[in-house]
Amino acid sequence: MNIEALITHPAQLLWPLFWAVVTVGAYVLAKGLYRRVQQGWASPLITAPLVLLALALLLHANYHDYLRGTHWLMAMLGPATVAFAVPIYEQRALIARHWKVLGAGVLVGSVTAITAAWLMASALHLSPELRLSLAPRSVTTPFAMDVSGRIGGIPELTAVFVIITGICGSLCGQLLLKLLPVRSAMARGALFGMGAHGMGVAKARELGESEGAIAGLVMVMAGLVNVAAAPLLVALL
Repeated sequence: MNIEALITHPAQLLWPLFWAVVTVGAYVLAKGLYRRVQQGWASPLITAPLVLLALALLLHANYHDYLRGTHWLMAMLGPATVAFAVPIYEQRALIARHWKVLGAGVLVGSVTAITAAWLMASALHLSPELRLSLAPRSVTTPFAMDVSGRIGGIPELTAVFVIITGICGSLCGQLLLKLLPVRSAMARGALFGMGAHGMGVAKARELGESEGAIAGLVMVMAGLVNVAAAPLLVALL
């Protein structure tokens, strides 16, 4: 769009700015709410999207309107992916000591997650595009969106599935820890890192520093495994 069109239709310039400000504002307010109540339902990953969805429905806005103002947030996922190398370096001694257990757990967990998502999507007769968008849902958003785009899925839709997986995994993880006699910090951290990625890491950090470190490490390792394994596994299914 040229300069003259922007001057004639200033809303074309203000609309994307509006969604950018509202997105950041909704997240900041939701994070403040979560700090106050410390309840799973108040997580910013739940409350912020609900606020944005309600606002979009009220204003009759569509996804493309929203994306024009927030595409820069998507662009930030690239540097975030590179930054995941930091926890791997910091925990290199831990990896050296327990690489067999961590590697086996991440490999089995990743293959199980991808296979289960694909089989359930097939049983529900979802379209091939939806199946491919679901396949990488069990890793953190930057990795999942990259995998989804490379195997023919819809990256933005995959991001939604990742959030839903994180919420459900975090809630189920808390329930499992109450029902099962899991005392090891490594096991507790791995449970959240593999089952609920980013949201699971946040919950694991509430349990302890060791649990949080393990969860973050497992999350990153699972992301790397999925980047390599998802296209191959989907091709075989």
